[in-house]
Amino acid sequence: MADVMPLTLRRMSSSLRSRLRDRSPGLGPALAGGALAAGLGLGGCAALVMVLWVSSPYPDSGPGGALHVAAALWLLAHGVELVRAETLSGAPQPVGLTPLLLLALPVWLVYRAARDATDASEEPDGPPPVPARTAWTGVVLGYLGVGAAATLYAFGGEPRPEWIWVTVCLPLLAGGAAGVGVWTGAGRPRPPVSSRLPQWVRGDVLGTAARAAGAATAVLTGGGALILGASLVWHGDTARLAFTQLTQGWTGRLTVLLLAVTLVPNAALWSASYALGPGFPLGAGHMVHPLASDPAPLLPPFPLLAAVPDAGAGTPLNWAAALVPVTAGVTAGWFVAAAAVRRGRPWLHWSAGRSVGVLALAALLCGLVLTLLAELSGGPLGTSTLSRFGPVAWRTGSAAALWLLLLGTPVTLAARAWRLGTLRRAGVLPSRRTKKRTSPTGVKAPDAREAPPKLPAPSPEPERQDLYDFLEADSPESAPAPRTPDRSDPEDRSEPEAPSSDAPFPEAPSPDGSTPPEGEEAPDSVAAPRTPEPAEALPRPPEATPDPAEPNPSA
Repeated sequence: MADVMPLTLRRMSSSLRSRLRDRSPGLGPALAGGALAAGLGLGGCAALVMVLWVSSPYPDSGPGGALHVAAALWLLAHGVELVRAETLSGAPQPVGLTPLLLLALPVWLVYRAARDATDASEEPDGPPPVPARTAWTGVVLGYLGVGAAATLYAFGGEPRPEWIWVTVCLPLLAGGAAGVGVWTGAGRPRPPVSSRLPQWVRGDVLGTAARAAGAATAVLTGGGALILGASLVWHGDTARLAFTQLTQGWTGRLTVLLLAVTLVPNAALWSASYALGPGFPLGAGHMVHPLASDPAPLLPPFPLLAAVPDAGAGTPLNWAAALVPVTAGVTAGWFVAAAAVRRGRPWLHWSAGRSVGVLALAALLCGLVLTLLAELSGGPLGTSTLSRFGPVAWRTGSAAALWLLLLGTPVTLAARAWRLGTLRRAGVLPSRRTKKRTSPTGVKAPDAREAPPKLPAPSPEPERQDLYDFLEADSPESAPAPRTPDRSDPEDRSEPEAPSSDAPFPEAPSPDGSTPPEGEEAPDSVAAPRTPEPAEALPRPPEATPDPAEPNPSA
């Protein structure tokens, strides 16, 4: 019995190991990849904070406090809201403004980890490809494991993360970025739902709408960054004074500069919302838009806040920011028109209604993207007046979709008509006149301005051959045998062939077997053999009447 138990346990353990190995191949490397991605992001934040802490001439806390700040900063990069408990008023103050440049770091790390875990090895002796579900599960679990440890550590310092934001933002970011990475590593397969869509939607419609929306979003964000840079140059003196008012040492100024750089994408989106019209609140109840600017008073001096327009009514210089959404609408319309009439396939051009529908879909996609980005770019920096900074998401997205639809529609129709006209003039497509003069069956309809077509002259009817012409033939050898139609076959409707007029016809013998002399006719009692001819072609001769004076040969 003692020998059987170890053997049974060994068999059970080997069976369990083989079962786990068969069910989840590659789960271990995927877990390690997710944990490594989280560790790299957390280590980068810790290294940056520690360098700034070491170089600071007046550190407020020890290395433990700096590490707690690094963990909190890493969680803030995922969209987690932090709370500062140690304030002058004694009331906790939230910090929910996420720098988008820091947000890009964990997204890229999780994406790379999931893509590398799904990629199949190109070597013949390499490991087998990991299933997509296994790779996604391993990367997400490994990342969340390190994130949970960092959250527990950050709770012991200042500022502290909010649990509800941790449970929502951290899994959402890790799952979304890992999903995109797995899809890319698997070769970008089409989702199963795409097979249920109509053929015209599965073709170029979704791709064209996505490209047009991406181009319009890039124009809006790039135009916002251009407005931000121009405003910073315009208020250059105020921006330079902000560095000296916040801190005196070079370490503090470097910290302010790094913070301003990480917030540049946020400020670009704020400027894009400003150009679209809704603007953004700079403090609760204080709106900044092209028609008027009303920032909150007593804002802290910060370099990016120096770019805010001066308080008061807007000027034509402020209204010139509308050129950004105008350019975005023109760009989206041009992209849709280029796909509606392609030079490589001009015969498959879209109709005007379909082109406008694709543009509306692109406007919807652009509005959704701008809504998400505007929501991520803002957040609270405290309570009361500091409870709202950044654009209102739904207003920004709705304004972007409306601008694209109103300005992109005439551009799409005009560019489509121009491209069609160019192809017609080049002879690639038929002109409209040709289309109008062509019937639905493809036969060209007559035009009143054109002369009527000349009909071919009728061929002359063949001369009728009389039966008596055959009697003048000379030799019987060259006469062809007449063709007798088969009356039993209903499909044989052919007419009997008439012998040629030039062929000789056999002469009728006389009653005594001799040939009649030249110039005399054969007796009427012996008729020449008749060839059957059509009734309308050969008239039937009258029947011969025997002469009673002549003897009857048959008697």
